[in-house]
Amino acid sequence: MSLLAPLALLGAALVGPLIVAMYLLKLRREDRPVSSTFLWRRMVRDVEANAPWQKLRRNLLLLLQLLLMLLLVFALARPFVAAQGISGTNLIIILDRSASMGATDELPNRLEAAKQRARQLVDQLPDNGRATIIAAGGEMEVPAAATSDRRELRQAIEGIQLTNNGGSDLGQALTLASALAARDADSEVAIISDGNVTVPAELRVPARVSYFPIGRSTENVALSTINLQPSLAGQTLFVQATNYGETIVNRRLDLYLDGAVFNAYGLTLEPGRDQSIVVELPAQVQVVEAHLAGEDALAADDRAFAVSSVGDTVQVRLVSDGNRFLATGLGLLRGIAVTEVPAATTVFPESVVQVPVTILDGVVPPELPAGNLLFIGPLRSSPYFSVTGEIEFPVVRPLGGDELLRNVSLSEVSILKAARLVPGNWARTVVDSDGAPLLIVGEREGRRIAVLAFDLRNSDLPLQVAFPLLLSNLMDFLAPGSGAEGAQILPGQPLAFQVDETITEVRVRLPDGSTMSSRNNEVQIQGGQAIFAATSSLGVYLVEEFQGNELIAQRQYAVNLFAPSESRIASQRDLNIAQASGAQSTVSRERDGRQEFWRWVALIALIILVIEWLVYQRNGLSYLRERWRERRSAG
Repeated sequence: MSLLAPLALLGAALVGPLIVAMYLLKLRREDRPVSSTFLWRRMVRDVEANAPWQKLRRNLLLLLQLLLMLLLVFALARPFVAAQGISGTNLIIILDRSASMGATDELPNRLEAAKQRARQLVDQLPDNGRATIIAAGGEMEVPAAATSDRRELRQAIEGIQLTNNGGSDLGQALTLASALAARDADSEVAIISDGNVTVPAELRVPARVSYFPIGRSTENVALSTINLQPSLAGQTLFVQATNYGETIVNRRLDLYLDGAVFNAYGLTLEPGRDQSIVVELPAQVQVVEAHLAGEDALAADDRAFAVSSVGDTVQVRLVSDGNRFLATGLGLLRGIAVTEVPAATTVFPESVVQVPVTILDGVVPPELPAGNLLFIGPLRSSPYFSVTGEIEFPVVRPLGGDELLRNVSLSEVSILKAARLVPGNWARTVVDSDGAPLLIVGEREGRRIAVLAFDLRNSDLPLQVAFPLLLSNLMDFLAPGSGAEGAQILPGQPLAFQVDETITEVRVRLPDGSTMSSRNNEVQIQGGQAIFAATSSLGVYLVEEFQGNELIAQRQYAVNLFAPSESRIASQRDLNIAQASGAQSTVSRERDGRQEFWRWVALIALIILVIEWLVYQRNGLSYLRERWRERRSAG
């Protein structure tokens, strides 16, 4: 135990003697002659007792007053004990609320244990301290900012809820924490998490960072993949389970077809290994649910859903002078219906059903068609980009990490020449070169746009495996929600799909049975595309399109938690975060923080004060008690 204000103890040396002196130095009375002392013997004894510097007799009031004085002085000295926690006056708490924090190895779950730890840190704040609460995981939130109101801080912590969205990227939260910490030299950042997070390597936090790990278990089995594809016999279902733990696990996989039990499969999973099943299903099956029977620490990844894409096709208009490579590549993609239009076409009248995607191969018509656009080898500028010349033998430099390059390798691609593109600020570069970008994508005016700077016939890309894969990824971007892969989305990923201009209302039925509608602006419709962003719940979403009161079309989408970083629940003991002091470790040691308890001392002092008052007033209280008894007996 230590004291923050030890000089306050000097008060005991000053006040204590004064209290004792009040009992030693009594009032001196005058001497008066009397005829007899027989009746004054008691008064004489009282005079002797009140003479100065008499022997101090035992007195309960004196003891209580001295004890009260000592307690008050001790409280003013602000005693504290060393504890695992924080010591700064400007505390920034980053609380992880991602899916892995729903693991039940801490009771009732990791998130509630993290909230309890956050409340303890708030209680450790000094009287002049303040705190900011940042909820990380998915979309970052700041429920309380730079406040010393402990009630507000506790309410902010209590209001944080578990989310399945977006994983556990701490980049945005740490960037904000760094900006807040830079304003106060006595700042400290506290991260409360299980450590299954992504930390930006280039960030240096200008304050001390303490990490408080949550979680004990490492054992978890998850459904990591589910896919339902059309086949010649009907549909083919692929389900994969992964053991993220450290021991061999036996689990049962149950399959439900449209809500009815279909079959069960026994799985024996080695640590860190996968096991999968492949099943042929009838074409009329609409929804498949896979469920791992039994229990483990994380229940969110024990269920997965797949929806049928049989009969779903996306209309694609190809404006070209006859490109065999492009026609063949599109023909290999499931769920794509291609309509070829001559390159000389300049007017694109829309039928009752709008064409969602148009591919402009080597042409840029004066009036662009509606819907999403893919430009290939443009020869002149358009409203979305400029062409300022040509690049010969450009070096292909893919920018890693983009979803459009998923499973695509362009390292061996050779290009004869490409258009020198100058993109607008709407675009992001996916494939770059020395002179100008080779592939850009983005959104503008409610439509999705992709531009491939070179003619396919001026490269060897169509001869490589990367070509159909890149084409498939581009179509997934331009026609979101198409095909079996389009019907599978991650939590928090916007659900986007094409709608015709004649559609008057779009409704989305959530897994819990509630309904969202475009009439209430819960579903946004813009530029022939409907977007629904509230996809945090796991399960099947039903989309319905209406013309007036008539149901025109409906489709289902599945949202699953396929996130290895969340299913791998083993808690990390330390985080590697660069700090301004040069430290990298974030382990919070046992004596890092202090827990003050002067409030409890002050409470005891208040109790002693009440007892002292009762002792001092005991005669009066006895009198009042007797009067009350007399009145009660008389009544």
